[in-house]
Amino acid sequence: MKILVAEDISEKALEVLRTENGWAVRSLPKLKGASVEQEIADADALVVRSATKVTAELLGRAQKLRAIGRAGVGVDNIDLEAATRRGIVVMNTPGGNATSVAEHALALLLALARRIPSADASIKQGKWEKKKLQGFELRGKSLGLIGLGKIGSEVARLAQGFEMQVLAYDPYVSTLVAREQNVRLAGLEELLKASDVVSLHASATPETRHLLNRRTLGLAKPGLRVINCARGELVDEAALLEALDSGQVAGAGLDVFETEPPRNTGLVAHPNVVATPHIAGSTEEAQEIVGIRIAEQVRDYLLLGIARNAANMPSISPEEFKKLEPYIQLGEKLGVFLVQIAGERLEEVRISYDGGLAELNTHLVKNAVLKGILNRVLDEEANLVNAGTLAQARGLEVVEVRSARRAAFSNSLGIGLKTDAGPDSVLGMVGVRGALRILGINDVDIEAPLRGTILFIRNQDVPGVIGRVGTILGDRGVNIASFALGRNQEARLALGLVNVDSPIPDQVLDEIRAVPAIRAARVVEIG
Repeated sequence: MKILVAEDISEKALEVLRTENGWAVRSLPKLKGASVEQEIADADALVVRSATKVTAELLGRAQKLRAIGRAGVGVDNIDLEAATRRGIVVMNTPGGNATSVAEHALALLLALARRIPSADASIKQGKWEKKKLQGFELRGKSLGLIGLGKIGSEVARLAQGFEMQVLAYDPYVSTLVAREQNVRLAGLEELLKASDVVSLHASATPETRHLLNRRTLGLAKPGLRVINCARGELVDEAALLEALDSGQVAGAGLDVFETEPPRNTGLVAHPNVVATPHIAGSTEEAQEIVGIRIAEQVRDYLLLGIARNAANMPSISPEEFKKLEPYIQLGEKLGVFLVQIAGERLEEVRISYDGGLAELNTHLVKNAVLKGILNRVLDEEANLVNAGTLAQARGLEVVEVRSARRAAFSNSLGIGLKTDAGPDSVLGMVGVRGALRILGINDVDIEAPLRGTILFIRNQDVPGVIGRVGTILGDRGVNIASFALGRNQEARLALGLVNVDSPIPDQVLDEIRAVPAIRAARVVEIG
C-alpha cells in the first residue's frame, strides 16, 4: 500500500500511516526531485492540504487511487466530480482547526476595533497619534454569524466573553441548538440590518457564492464591519471595496480572497482593511490536529472501508458501519445474483429496506446493490463511491422503498430489476453468525445460502425434476451442497436453487436445460 503525502503534515501524523505493516509512505516535501504527477501513478491514497490542485488530469494518472485526504476544511482544490467518477473517496477534517480559525476571526475584529495595524505602523514611523487612532469597544455590539457550525459556534462563545450579542443565519441549524449556545437565529436580511459586525463561517457552494454583494451590503446597518476567515468566494470583492469607499462598510478583516494571492490590490491596500494571507488555521496545534485526523481517516478507510467526513459520499461512524457492513455485503451479493438471472437492457432498480434496516442510513447499501449489478454489465469498475454516479450517467432509475413493519422477515433487503424481459426480484437477509441467505425470488418463497456457485432453475411443477437434475450433476462429478425448492402452485411452476461445490461445465448445463420440464437454467457465480 502506497500513501502519497503531497504537502507538509506533522511527524505524528506520518507515524499513524507508517505504523501499518506493508505501507510505504512517500512524503514529497522530504523527497528531492519527486512530483505528485510522477508519484501518483501507483498510489493508493493521496494526502494534501490547500496548495496541491487535484485536477481531473492529475487523477487520470492515478491507476490505483482509492482515497484523497484533505488536511483542512475546504476541498475546492480537488475536482470532486472527477474523483467520484473514478470511485475515489474524498475526505476532509472539519472542526480540526475550529479554535484556531475562531481565535483569528476575533483577532481581526480586535485589530479593526482598536486600529492596531495602523497604530503599530504609526509608532514605528516615530509618530504619536492618540486622537487619530481612537477605536471602539466590542461590549454591547451585535455580532452576526453567517454559519453556525463548529467554527461559528466557537466564535460565538469567544464573542460572548466580550459581552457581544450574537445572532446567526444558518438554515441547517435548529432553534434548540442555537438557544443552547445563547444565539438567536435570524434571516439573512434581518441579520445584516441588526449587526454591527458580520463574520462569515459558511462553506463555498453555488448558493453561497457572493453572499455578500452590492445588494446585501446595501441592506446592512451603515458602518458594518466584515470579517471573513471562511472562503473568499463568499464575498464580491468589488462590491466590498465600493462599500468601504462609501463608508457603508466601516472596515473589513480578511484572511481569504477570491483569488489567492489576491489580485484586488485596492481592497487589500484600503486603510480600513486588515488582511492576512490565509493563516487563520495555521497554528501549531491546528496543523497537528488536522494532520493526525486525516491520517487516521485515510488509514481507517483503506483498512476498514469506513469513510469519515467524506465530501462525495455520506459519512458514517465506525459504530454505524459495524451495523451496516453485513447489509453492504448482502446488497452487493443480491445484486450480483439477480442481474445474472434477469433479462438485459436494464431500466430500473428498486430497493426495499425492511424492519430495522429501514431506519439506518442505507446509502452505502444502495451503492453496494448498484455495485453488484453494474460490475456484471459495465467495463469500468463500480464501487461504493461511484456506483450511484455510474447508474445515473446511464439513465438507470433507482427507486428506494422503506418499511419498518412490512416484511415477514425483520431486517430484510429486497431488490427488483425491470429489464426488457420484464421484472425480476429477490429478497434476502443476514442470518445467524452473519450468514447471507436468499428468502425469495419473484415472490416465491425459497430459502438458500447466498454464496459460491448456484444453479438456478425454473421448471414446471411436476414429479421427477429434482431427481433428474441431481442425477445429471452426480453423474458428472458435481457435488450438491444444498438443494432448495420453492413453488407457485397457482401457476404450477417451481424454482430451484442448487448450491454446488465446483463449477458446472457448459455441457452439463445443456443437459439440464434439455430436461422437458425445465423452462430456464442458469449458473450464478456469487464469489
